[in-house]
Amino acid sequence: MSPQQQFIAFKTLVRKEIRRFTRIWVQTLIPPVITMALYFVIFGSLIGRRIGEMGGLDYMSFVVPGLIMMAVINNSYSNVVSSFYSAKFTKSIEELQVSPTPNYIIMLGYVCGGCLRGLLVGLIVTLISMLFTDLQVHNLFVTASVVFLTAFLFSLAGMINAIFANSFDDISIIPTFVLTPMTYLGGVFYSIDLLPEFWQGVSQLNPILYMVNAFRYGLLGVSDVNIGVAFAGIIGFLLVLLAYCLFLLEHGKKLRN
Repeated sequence: MSPQQQFIAFKTLVRKEIRRFTRIWVQTLIPPVITMALYFVIFGSLIGRRIGEMGGLDYMSFVVPGLIMMAVINNSYSNVVSSFYSAKFTKSIEELQVSPTPNYIIMLGYVCGGCLRGLLVGLIVTLISMLFTDLQVHNLFVTASVVFLTAFLFSLAGMINAIFANSFDDISIIPTFVLTPMTYLGGVFYSIDLLPEFWQGVSQLNPILYMVNAFRYGLLGVSDVNIGVAFAGIIGFLLVLLAYCLFLLEHGKKLRN
């Protein structure tokens, strides 16, 4: 395929993904926004008044970056895992693979669709957070790059989950038993400085900790981890998942009968 034809294929896949989640926006965009709004009310306003400060900030300001990042992670992941598995279940992905469309175009089309949904929900949650706290951006480059890299990374993770899933039940196993615990233990609601030294070391093995803290630094200028280490970790994980996802598509792992 020529570069122009590849761009048309990519644009078509992204447009399909956008139409997919915007057509049912009541199911894809509204529920996570309502959930995050409840977090703001319960954890930020009600419990936050009793906690007072966290990391030198009022508790509401402290939790806002983590909640925004949590919305981005969950929606980027869920969009790709459900969309790609549906294509796999209906065998339409096989038709796409036997076409001249390169595998990296297929991957980018689905992943970019997941990124867009994650970023859109993240933007809506950010706007809602402004009703509860005065949100200012400390470093725009760090904020934008971290949220985009995170959305891209978890969109890739969603595609890998979809490739290995054998049923619709399988696409909920990783979000329930892996993604949710990692998110809640990723420093969204607390600073790891409060933990004993041993558990601080354990928490530093959680990649979401680095994403949340790098994003918190971009918005508020505070972080529990080194920003350079956080970026290196995010990019490292992204490159590994990118290479693995392309490997699975090239070899037709779990995709061809």
